[in-house]
Amino acid sequence: MKKFLFLSFISLSLIACGGEEKSTEDVIEGGNLTEIRAKKSELTTQQSELKEQIELLNQEIKKLDTNKSRSLVTVETLQDTLFKHYIEVQGDVETDQNIIIHPEFSGILTSIYVKEGERVTKGQRLAKIDDGGLSSQLAQSESQLALAKTTYERQERLWNQNIGSEIQYLESKTNFEAMQNSVNQLRTQLSKTVIKAPFTGTIDQVIADEGQVVSTGQSQLFRLVNLTEMYVTAEVPETYLGKINKGTEVLIELSSIGKEFEGSIEQVSDFINPNNRSFQVRVSVPNEQGLIKPNLIATVKLNDYTSENAIVIPLNILQENAEGNSVAFTVKKESDTTGTAARNIVKTGLSYDNKIEVLEGLKAGQTIIVEGARSTREGQEVKISENVK
Repeated sequence: MKKFLFLSFISLSLIACGGEEKSTEDVIEGGNLTEIRAKKSELTTQQSELKEQIELLNQEIKKLDTNKSRSLVTVETLQDTLFKHYIEVQGDVETDQNIIIHPEFSGILTSIYVKEGERVTKGQRLAKIDDGGLSSQLAQSESQLALAKTTYERQERLWNQNIGSEIQYLESKTNFEAMQNSVNQLRTQLSKTVIKAPFTGTIDQVIADEGQVVSTGQSQLFRLVNLTEMYVTAEVPETYLGKINKGTEVLIELSSIGKEFEGSIEQVSDFINPNNRSFQVRVSVPNEQGLIKPNLIATVKLNDYTSENAIVIPLNILQENAEGNSVAFTVKKESDTTGTAARNIVKTGLSYDNKIEVLEGLKAGQTIIVEGARSTREGQEVKISENVK
């Protein structure tokens, strides 16, 4: 009886509604909690059924669609290549021909013959110091030397003819030689009153003034610089002994003037600096345009490792698995444009300039994924785009 009454109630309800299903908006407007819950349950059931149907459709599409959706990756074909590793240290530009010229004679600086920036040659006169009567003294001594020479030559002729005494001959010889030494010393002293360029270069600075009293070894007269013979020195950690030698390839960067040079080590110090545990190397640098100046800071790159036939890959494509191993993805090609991704555990060596050498796990001829690798998984079907360098 109760069942009959329940069915009758449902029938009456349907008749009252005109036999039409209420919309979600109508149910909400009705404000009947029971109807709202019933509507929600109905929609949830429909949602589950739709998901199942969509999944069935997707599976069927995958079976029937010949143009499958594949992840796009960029690849390169591995080749044996030359790999060079460099260590970088800081160096300084120097020159041995950068000096302050001091006088070797004390007196008044009477004349300066050059100006700043002037190019001079070795032996060229730069300045003159008053000799304080030394030239007159030399002239007098040269006259005395001429007389002593004449006397000595006459006594020598007489001695050879067995005429005259041996004492007279020896006295004249001794006097002549003494006068020779005296004149030579005066000439040497007088030559020091003329300041000459010790090498070809440029007068970078005129320090003294005409009329100034200068002293031997103390006063500064000129700064003379030769920028044609420049070199870079750098301190290299002692751990690289045996790897860095005379003739080692070097790259030098002078960022302040935007210049780069290739060269080789021409000198390796035999001394280890106990303060920083390093040894010094020296590299010559060309300076044809004169842009390089002493004391510039240089970045010195020293080639400490070279592999002639190396497998090299971009450093940023390497990944790490749960075991801590390095992983790189390759592609097994199905065609020129499609393939399947494969994971490769690799053993790596040194890295430089965003490249790393692979010692084990990859070989020449394999196709490596260089872009899109981080979103790739083992066995994934991919669409291939060749990397254009």
